[in-house]
Amino acid sequence: MHATLPLLARTTFPPVRRARLETLQVNLGYRCNQSCLHCHVNAGPGRTEAMDSDTVDLVLQVLQARRIATLDITGGAPELNPQFRRLVIAARALGIKVIDRCNLTILSEPGQEGLAAFLAAQGVEVTASLPCYSVANVDRQRGEGVFDRSIAGLRALNALGYAQEGTGLVLNLVYNPQGASLPPPQGQLEADYKRELGAHFGIRFDRLFALTNMPIQRFGSTLVSKGTFESYLQLLRDAFEPHNLATVMCASMLSVDWQGELHDCDFNQMLGLPARLQGRARPHLRDLLVANPEGEAVRVADHCWGCTAGQGSSCGGALAAKAG
Repeated sequence: MHATLPLLARTTFPPVRRARLETLQVNLGYRCNQSCLHCHVNAGPGRTEAMDSDTVDLVLQVLQARRIATLDITGGAPELNPQFRRLVIAARALGIKVIDRCNLTILSEPGQEGLAAFLAAQGVEVTASLPCYSVANVDRQRGEGVFDRSIAGLRALNALGYAQEGTGLVLNLVYNPQGASLPPPQGQLEADYKRELGAHFGIRFDRLFALTNMPIQRFGSTLVSKGTFESYLQLLRDAFEPHNLATVMCASMLSVDWQGELHDCDFNQMLGLPARLQGRARPHLRDLLVANPEGEAVRVADHCWGCTAGQGSSCGGALAAKAG
């Protein structure tokens, strides 16, 4: 795989500083039951990195000490970590909002038969990957049979009350472009998804998040191999919208890797760029018990143009929609 950080390190991206820490995004490990082309984590079935019990305990301590409102759990497939359910139960007991970034097919993996019911019982917000409402496009990007299993997962969540008024169970979907292009306008795409998934499969969901593919890890390496890395970066630079800087996710979120080390976002985590925290070389979760990240400068590189291009992109979808 081609290393992309040397191609991204020199940048003219504007400076960003941290505001109050509202979200802790925790990567429980890189093991996944899928291997997707656009995956910026390079996750897959052969990955073995996984957060241990002591680090999960530390996550819970930090959530309390910093009074963090939201725990955003990701991976890999985070549900494959044996600590996943314990972390969810403990965080919910503290009154913390929990988001599970779910690939949907994990709901039908052997040993995970009760996962959907667990998520519903705990009131977990599910943010689920579904890169298209077309079977051909999804299976091309994610593997044969993934679309049908994803639809089955969505139906299981709907049957438990997700995306049903009055239940409080939130189900969001995530769209990624098929290749080296910006996502289309999020609002119109959401309407298309709701129409097609509702008409053909009876699926309901709350919001669609349109995310830009980042030129790092597996996707970035593919761009290098095709000779389109620089042209894609130029596309992101040319589409820069300054107003998106006001709502970039790194201003209010920290990303925690499976070893407990801190990064400004999940993308920086995959590039090995540590966050800045009062001069510490590689800040760790334990440092948040004594040090406040507010006001620190965010580590930026050329991939950051992806978050501010066009309508903007974040873990909560288009920044333009968020600002509106």
